[in-house]
Amino acid sequence: MRFGVLGPLTVVDAEGNRVRLRGDRQRSLLAMLLMNAGKPVLVDSLVEALWPELPPKSYASNLHTYVSRLRERVGDIRIEHVGSGYRLMAAPGELDLLIFETEVAAGRKAARAGEAAVAADHFRKALAQWRGPALADVDVAALDPAISTLDAERLTVLEDCAEAELSIGKHAGLIGELEAFLAAHPLRERAAAQLMLALRRSGRQAEALAVYARTRTVLVDELGVEPGPELRQAHATVLSGEDHGKLHDPAPPSWPICQLPPCLGDFTGRESEVDIVSATLADAKGSVPVTVISGEPGAGKSTLAVHAAHRIRKSFPDGQLYVHLSGTAQARKPIDVLADLLRALGVSGPAIPDGLEARAAAYRGRLTDRKVLVVLDDAASPEQVRALFPGTPGCAVLVTSRRRLSTLDGAYRVPLGPFGDQEAAALLRHIVGTERVAAEHGAATRIVASCGNLPLALRIAGTRLAIRPHLSLRALADRLDNERHRLDELSVSDRTVRTSIALSYHALSLRAQSTLHALAQCGDISAPAWAIAVLVGKRGENSADAVMEELVEASLLTPIGVDATGEPRYRLHNLVRVFAQDQRRQAPTVSMLIDAALGLADTAARELPWTVPLPLRSTRELPEQPLHPATVGRLVADPHTWFAIEQRNLLTAIGSIFRAGRRAEAVLLLERLTAYLWLNGHYADMRSGHDTIRQLAARAGDRVTELWAEANIAVVIHARGEHEEAERRFRACALELERQGEPRMASWAMANLARCLLGLGRAEEALVAVRDAITLAGPDPDLAAVAHIELTRPEAFNKLGLLHESVEANRRTLATARLTGKPLAISLALRGLAWSLTLTGQPRTALGLAEESVSILRAMPVSSSLARSLRTLGAICAGLGERERAITAYTEAHQLAGERGERPRELSCARAIAASWIGEGRITEAIASLEQGLAEFKAMGSVASAVVSSRVLARAYEAAGEPARAAAMTEEADRLADPRDASATVLSSLLFKLTEDAGRELVANTSGATPR
Repeated sequence: MRFGVLGPLTVVDAEGNRVRLRGDRQRSLLAMLLMNAGKPVLVDSLVEALWPELPPKSYASNLHTYVSRLRERVGDIRIEHVGSGYRLMAAPGELDLLIFETEVAAGRKAARAGEAAVAADHFRKALAQWRGPALADVDVAALDPAISTLDAERLTVLEDCAEAELSIGKHAGLIGELEAFLAAHPLRERAAAQLMLALRRSGRQAEALAVYARTRTVLVDELGVEPGPELRQAHATVLSGEDHGKLHDPAPPSWPICQLPPCLGDFTGRESEVDIVSATLADAKGSVPVTVISGEPGAGKSTLAVHAAHRIRKSFPDGQLYVHLSGTAQARKPIDVLADLLRALGVSGPAIPDGLEARAAAYRGRLTDRKVLVVLDDAASPEQVRALFPGTPGCAVLVTSRRRLSTLDGAYRVPLGPFGDQEAAALLRHIVGTERVAAEHGAATRIVASCGNLPLALRIAGTRLAIRPHLSLRALADRLDNERHRLDELSVSDRTVRTSIALSYHALSLRAQSTLHALAQCGDISAPAWAIAVLVGKRGENSADAVMEELVEASLLTPIGVDATGEPRYRLHNLVRVFAQDQRRQAPTVSMLIDAALGLADTAARELPWTVPLPLRSTRELPEQPLHPATVGRLVADPHTWFAIEQRNLLTAIGSIFRAGRRAEAVLLLERLTAYLWLNGHYADMRSGHDTIRQLAARAGDRVTELWAEANIAVVIHARGEHEEAERRFRACALELERQGEPRMASWAMANLARCLLGLGRAEEALVAVRDAITLAGPDPDLAAVAHIELTRPEAFNKLGLLHESVEANRRTLATARLTGKPLAISLALRGLAWSLTLTGQPRTALGLAEESVSILRAMPVSSSLARSLRTLGAICAGLGERERAITAYTEAHQLAGERGERPRELSCARAIAASWIGEGRITEAIASLEQGLAEFKAMGSVASAVVSSRVLARAYEAAGEPARAAAMTEEADRLADPRDASATVLSSLLFKLTEDAGRELVANTSGATPR
């Protein structure tokens, strides 16, 4: 059998007949195995080659089938299954690639021995193996780097062959070949030098000098560099007319050497990173410092490295070597890079050693006792760069890589992330223009956000605006807002964000690609390690760690710290996330992650009291928890901590889960999260989450879920004192829920409506709503619903002056609560009875009940209920003349209500504190606080609260010596007041106790903090 890869893929059998292969995948499989002949090729690599976009679920068995069919098609082929891959065995004479490599090695060995004719013969045999570009008819992205390396080696071998033939006087026959070669590859200085000498020896000196001039022009125009030592030596030889038969002698370079690319004129930011890089490279003594700049695609690593290298040039007077290692595309072999470096240092042709170690030693020898900075840009791996390090102090190495190069011992690492907001805005101004950005500041901010502060993305966006002066920033910002097309917009000329990210993505293993894709589907979240482990799945204990390490090493996943549960956390840059979402790849289902998050939320929520004034709606059985029980226990050991950490992630995920068709799970997850949000006063997030579900449910035609979400939103609105809006929403929800056949939920909505009506001073309507709520609860209501409904009834009695009924109702509620044994229910009933007894003139008995309520609540994470009971305790203490204790209780309640954003309760406590200021002579502050509170109570429609505030404010005006204003305020209070409202009347009298002279001098303008 004969196989060919140095040209179109060919297979020839023993009789000389060509074997036709069936299908692209069979050809791709054979190409992968031949290019790695004699070496195992991992299954992951073969799958990536055969199915570059979306491997089938059964890719392992499919691959086995393709291997079997290939064996059948090519009878004498030897393919072995080894470990986790396959290996094709080929004898040296069976594969043109092996023949090429063997002949090249023999030719170079002969050249080093001075046997130029023998060397030329071997080189010609090697070149004869080529029939065109390697694998010209096979399109396998995974082979692109190897093919590019082979093509580059072919060019070098042709130059080696020319070198040998020049040495034996075959210059005339080389001229045409070298002219064609140089026309196709105008930057090859060695070939240009060879052509010059061939022309010189053929008596064509003028043409030789023209070759130099053309080549120098191309080098200066395209690369910004002057010719190297080899070409300069050939030029000198032609000019002098002296030719000793050798193309070049090993000669010292012309120091200093500067190969650095130019700095960008609009380099922006990165001051601290530039300082760090400069300090670590320029100040080292007694060693060769190595600094690695790593970061995600487009972070500006190369730009920073070049800028820093120019900044410290004076510290390296012998020069600066620069090599682009092509680590993200077609990683260059260290042996080839060393050949280029040696040529730059004056060594070329046969003087360049053959092996890697020999070349590395020669390279280090050339740099001995020199002060040279070596910049290795875009490194693929530690193995690629180790041989390129100088060996003696005085030199330094600066490496850039998308990978962290974690196993590069002794290196100082500078991780490079996106710009800060100010740096990003500054770069956009540099490119687009300060005036233009200032004129559309809001749009500029949106562009920066859409680019994720990534320098490459910002440069592309800025360039698009710069070349189109009539394109508004707002128009581009609108286009970038659409995530589906964002990467399409971030493209200009040959520069694209998508291509930059793709290079890193395609270098990942299939498992890492799949995990990245799945993680991207989760949206913009801070991902804990447990979540990534679930996405990786059960593939061995170390699988998840290995995938995370691979993604972090590739700078596609950014570690952002360790949370309070001990979990490492990670984040995807938003452009990496958008890219990964676009990839058509079979990813681990996020269903398991939903199950894990739901199970954790449920476990955590069960440790919290349910205090939301609505029933638990989701009672369905939970899916199986994929996490180990020990992991679950560790994560939710403190449920408050876990919810606090994952709050943002859960809110982000809820909408995605609903849209993915798992509506019940989305509702259940939000409900469990709501237990924490309500308990801790996170009303904005609670409203946001339910508003998301409300909108999605409306679009899906799920009316009951829509109403459930609307009822939760009404609860938040009520808590913030918007009584009239809450009344409207609760009334609509109750009626529609009953129509939808959901009487239990309608009952709760109706009970909440009753509380809204109480706040609005409409006690009779509140009692009607209570009766309706009981009716809706049905003949067999749950105790929680009854307790919630019955809490409203005595408050309505208080406002109607039915104090005996209020006391009896509260006693029944307390008795029921004690039977349930639920501490929260007991504490609420104690508070209600304490206030009823206060209204009936039994403050001492009431005090004990209020104290018991506060004591129970202090042992529970229910700050809202605690604030209410403290407020009741403060009022009772005020009536008993225990002034300091009353103020202490009110102050604590004021702080708790303020932390939760419960404005009505916060204002009522501030009113009591202001009343105490009147007694302390701080009249001005008291008036300011009371006037503000009165205005807000009126805006809320809270009539009873406005009445009490007006009466206390009247006392403040009296203390300030303004009887007319005091009388007007009292008159207004009388006009608004319901004479039946015992709560307002008694509370006013209790607060009056605090306004009495506290034994201090009355000073109307004493300074101090005003409660809000």
